Amino acid sequence: MTTNKSIQTLIKPSDASAWIACHRRAWLDKHQPASYEPDAFNQLLSDLGLEHEAAVLAQLENQYPVSHATSFEHTQALIQQGIPIIYQGRLRDECQGLVGYPDFLIRHESGQYQPADAKLSLSENKKSIQIQLGIYRRLLNNGLPAMVFLGDGRVALLGDEVESLVDEFITGLRALLDLQHQPPVRYSHSKCRICPYEAHCRPEFEAREDISLLYGIHGKAADYLTEAGISTISQLATSTIEAVPDVPYLKGNKRKHRAILQAKSFLSGKIYPLNKAILPEGTWIHFDIEDNPLTPTRERHVYLWGFLLPAYARDDFDYVWTDDETRDYEGWLGFLQKIEVYRALYPSLVLAHYSNHEKATIRKYAERYAMENHATVAWLLGQDSPLFDIQNPILDCLVLPLQGYGLKDICKHPGLVNFQWENQGSGSQWSVVQFNHFRSETNLLEKQKLKTEILGYNRDDVIATRNLELWLRRLFC
Repeated sequence: MTTNKSIQTLIKPSDASAWIACHRRAWLDKHQPASYEPDAFNQLLSDLGLEHEAAVLAQLENQYPVSHATSFEHTQALIQQGIPIIYQGRLRDECQGLVGYPDFLIRHESGQYQPADAKLSLSENKKSIQIQLGIYRRLLNNGLPAMVFLGDGRVALLGDEVESLVDEFITGLRALLDLQHQPPVRYSHSKCRICPYEAHCRPEFEAREDISLLYGIHGKAADYLTEAGISTISQLATSTIEAVPDVPYLKGNKRKHRAILQAKSFLSGKIYPLNKAILPEGTWIHFDIEDNPLTPTRERHVYLWGFLLPAYARDDFDYVWTDDETRDYEGWLGFLQKIEVYRALYPSLVLAHYSNHEKATIRKYAERYAMENHATVAWLLGQDSPLFDIQNPILDCLVLPLQGYGLKDICKHPGLVNFQWENQGSGSQWSVVQFNHFRSETNLLEKQKLKTEILGYNRDDVIATRNLELWLRRLFC
């Protein structure tokens, strides 16, 4: 009897993350795996995940006898013995072509075992979690629901409702593994730039002028355009609005016009204005926050509310800082007090920020502390709000030679704003890593150094939005 090659390659639950992110990544992981080290942020997530797992283990050890499995055979022996909790069990089914390593196997009152994992996630509805726990259930084959010890302390159960997703994953991954050559894929700016295979795939995308390289062109839209005979950036750049068909994610003359200009901009490096940007009159204060999503409760803690005041020099940087989430309310009140002072100083205040994150965070804080009716909060979130998202005139009025329209994409580009951060490796995830190091650091000198670095990054962010404002004014004056 001949065994299918994809069955011989055992499928692991951890394969689900790559399969969900990109089918080519899942194929490459099996056929041409890349050796890479996780970046600092992902290493932090891994470390926190291990801490969460250790905390769950300690909790279980306080209630039940726990045995640590050391092999597939040892796991089966512990199951036969009826051990209440098996830690780091190992399960394998050659016939199904599956292998799994659940964090815990917990003996049910029926005598059967439930698989359980500790996850930092706040939701059991993530596909990767459902597939992972669903495969553990399939390996145990006893009908009991799997358990997920979530990051917020909840324990969720996953039962038969995940079976169809598990089937889809196993069937899809086996079909991928049977392919002799890597599957065709489209470019995704958000996914590809953090993928370990980006250097492997990008030359191909560029060589064929893949339309999905363009900002605003979804991979599905690129597939439909290719079917209509527009398969390259050059072809799109020379198309007319009438020649571009209505396809999913690219409907209407406005979107088609922008897509054509985005292709032209990509090829030429030119800026294409769509409309005249109108910037609000008044005294601008540039505003940016840094927050930590990795608190014990998983409620985001804004540890830094940063501002750049007139006359917009480095020394005009102002801020509210809190050392940890226990002082969250104090930081929120400090932010509101700053706003009240600025409002008194500058009656025509414009509080400029980049993207909707700052306004959305203020709204969440107002809800968190039941302060929607607070006078300053109501003003910040009301119709006459001083908050101004400077990203809006960028997206509404300009087509730029960029694949992403983030603050750093625009500001670092030498042909656009050309503002460079002092710490080239800094970013929002970098800031979270530094802050979590700050929280755990016991050496006061090192602690102050970390704080200074984070403050410097936030200061550069608000100086960048000031430079972006000036660039826009020069562009449209």
